[in-house]
Amino acid sequence: MQPAILRTSRLVLSLPTRADTDAVFHACQDPDIQRFTTVPRPYVREHAEKFIDLVPRQWAEGVSTNWAIRHDGALAGMIGMHRLGTTEGSGEIGYWMSAPFRGKGLLAEAATAVLDFAFAPQGLDLVRVEWRAVVGNVASAAAARAVGFRYEGLLRQALVGPGGRDDGWVAGILRSDPRTPVPWPVLNP
Repeated sequence: MQPAILRTSRLVLSLPTRADTDAVFHACQDPDIQRFTTVPRPYVREHAEKFIDLVPRQWAEGVSTNWAIRHDGALAGMIGMHRLGTTEGSGEIGYWMSAPFRGKGLLAEAATAVLDFAFAPQGLDLVRVEWRAVVGNVASAAAARAVGFRYEGLLRQALVGPGGRDDGWVAGILRSDPRTPVPWPVLNP
């Protein structure tokens, strides 16, 4: 599959490039990114280089799509669709935002664009997108809820990362679901 560039009113989502290496490396020093994502710990510059080199290959193989979230030319975060091809018509969204770009609605804007691409017949043509996060990652949950994901439950010790096993929250959205927030029992309304 060929990489797609996605645009919103404030963002450009495009492949990360070697010019993003320092920004990815510095962002992945954030304790929240290390705690709540699967980035290696400790995160060294070589990890950023390898990740950036891997992204175009994953697009070509159709297993994962990753985009750099760019706001006013700066790398604000990363977002992608993963586990493509493992279950017909399904994928899993994942993302992180650099600290200076959090709390501005940029992640929800990026996730909306990615979901539009994921469900479009000319995009990934998915029927279902899943979201998973380590229990306690309220910011990630709030962003998923904001774009219409429905909370589906708790997965005990199901998420495996560099820090070991964690309980996880899981939510899903179907192509046919409205993209409006619904109550989640793990979040305040």
